[in-house]
Amino acid sequence: MPPNMDSPANTPADVLLYAAPNTNADVLWFSRFHAGDAILAFTAKGKKIAAVPLLEVTRAKKESCLDEVLNMQDLLDVAKKTCPKANAADVAALLAKRYAIPAFSVPPDFPASLYKRLLELGVRVEVANAPFFAQRVIKTPVELNCLRASNRAAAAGFKVVENILAAAEIRKNNALYFEKKPLTSECLRAAIEEATLRAGALNVTGLIAAGGDQAVDCHCSGSGPLFANQLIVTDIFPRMSATGYFGDMTRTYLKGTASPEQKRLVKTGHAAQKLAFTLVNPGVTGKSVHEAIQAFFAKEGYKTGPDPATGYQQGFFHGLGHGLGLDVHEAPTLSLRGDTVLEPGMVVTVEPGLYYLGLGGVRIEDNVVVTQDACALLSKHPYRWEIA
Repeated sequence: MPPNMDSPANTPADVLLYAAPNTNADVLWFSRFHAGDAILAFTAKGKKIAAVPLLEVTRAKKESCLDEVLNMQDLLDVAKKTCPKANAADVAALLAKRYAIPAFSVPPDFPASLYKRLLELGVRVEVANAPFFAQRVIKTPVELNCLRASNRAAAAGFKVVENILAAAEIRKNNALYFEKKPLTSECLRAAIEEATLRAGALNVTGLIAAGGDQAVDCHCSGSGPLFANQLIVTDIFPRMSATGYFGDMTRTYLKGTASPEQKRLVKTGHAAQKLAFTLVNPGVTGKSVHEAIQAFFAKEGYKTGPDPATGYQQGFFHGLGHGLGLDVHEAPTLSLRGDTVLEPGMVVTVEPGLYYLGLGGVRIEDNVVVTQDACALLSKHPYRWEIA
């Protein structure tokens, strides 16, 4: 999946990046090479080139989409002839001269120390705005398939959660037991980790399985015992090991019997998501979709704001969605900051949520790709939430 060679908007023709592909989505997108150590990646005369550590040279030539792979150690040895303390910035200056590059455009997260050293060496460097590669926002058909695969890994996690809750016993004080042990958030997360791993994905950080009031703090991972008749928010965003692409899905569950208030909360959250699906269209802004869901919740009587007693935010207080790809959160966004006009090929999550102390939280999340006249789902899993 080689990237388009167009440069970032309003920047010099040639780009320069320095980071590990495994932890920097721009470098991974540019090189299509998985590595845990930093590489120096740049463009010159329309070609994609990178200087990589010696131990990665052979693999980079075989696996990456780079037009040219250089040995970083050899380049450092040359640079150290004139500066014994030469580092990656000195190598970049050397390469700028070798390839007749008049200036580099670097991303906002480019290392400050290297930026300073490049200026000292007389290399012209301009810091571009995010997103650095605007082309990443429009997903290719191959990338869409990668996202579908990532979401299938997430769905495998939900199946395990549903099986555990179905098998769990309700004991004294509504405590849940699974395989003769108290069922905890940690137990659910461990089972999800195993299921997604078997599907070829890793949950990099932040996997959520939170029950009751813990889920009202919507990024709380959850801890301790889970109980019957409480809402359990499960948010799974696995990254496929083979491609680096993320999935991101959320389902809300309840073991036992839901109260009328809980049923109405979940029904309203689900209705909000279905409404949002009809509103995510080309030509509209993410902000307009978010505001429509805000208005829907208000019309249904669900207020948003701080709880007077605790100060906790309650109601619908987060963005409706965000872009998804090699980062779990990327452009564009469905939120009050979502001024980008949606275009075909853009991918966003749709995850309305409502959260109230004493009642619990509901969040239902799927991903869609904007099409020529509407949007289409990239994720699929049933919405069965009340488990007897």
